[in-house]
Amino acid sequence: MTAAIENPPRTAPSRPRNRTLGVIRLQFTNTQTFVWVPVLVLGGMWLITLIVYWIISASGVDGPMYSGGSQAPLWYFAVVGAQAMNLTFYFSQAMSLTRREFYVGSLLAATMSAVGVSAVFVALGLIEQATNGYGIGGYFAYLPWVWASGPLAAGVIYFVLTMLWFVLGFWFAIVNKRFGALILTLSLIVIALVLLAGAAWLSFNQSWGELWMWLANTQAIGLACWALGLTAVFALGSYLTLRRLTS
Repeated sequence: MTAAIENPPRTAPSRPRNRTLGVIRLQFTNTQTFVWVPVLVLGGMWLITLIVYWIISASGVDGPMYSGGSQAPLWYFAVVGAQAMNLTFYFSQAMSLTRREFYVGSLLAATMSAVGVSAVFVALGLIEQATNGYGIGGYFAYLPWVWASGPLAAGVIYFVLTMLWFVLGFWFAIVNKRFGALILTLSLIVIALVLLAGAAWLSFNQSWGELWMWLANTQAIGLACWALGLTAVFALGSYLTLRRLTS
């Protein structure tokens, strides 16, 4: 009599743990997106700004010098957000990652990179204060209005602005994949028209002075709180759009 061979019971495959951390590792696989290009943009703008300051100082101009060049690395994170979406989304779907896991992991990767950028800005600002603007009165990261509440608040401001631009770039990339370049372009035109209409309304009502007064009273840390709220709204919108994106 042949003994019956019992098959071992089959269990459903367990869901891998730390899948969100896997998305972070996936994003940082291409270190150019989150690390080296932002570092290059930041370092390049810092060097160019110092050269301009040195030329101005050598020409005999006295007094503190401030530049808007420090905004470039923050704006570049819109490109980082678009690349984070375009370069890894379909690959993440091939790995059977959910859209929520991909989204949360991408935001965490951006958060890590934004913290690094903010830390560099704070370090540069402290150096500039200690050296009186590198000995020539030139300031790149230290802007008195931003630093009015101290270095910690300045770091928070830089972080929030970096995340705001990342989320915008990420959302625009999702819209491009979901609806195409035509709808994305129309959306950008509508946004520009809305901003232009707001500027026209302020001009017709002669309210620019009130706006500047409000900005001055709110201070940079207050505006950062507003920007944080906008970031949360845009993040929710990008996630809802991503959920409807077909693979």
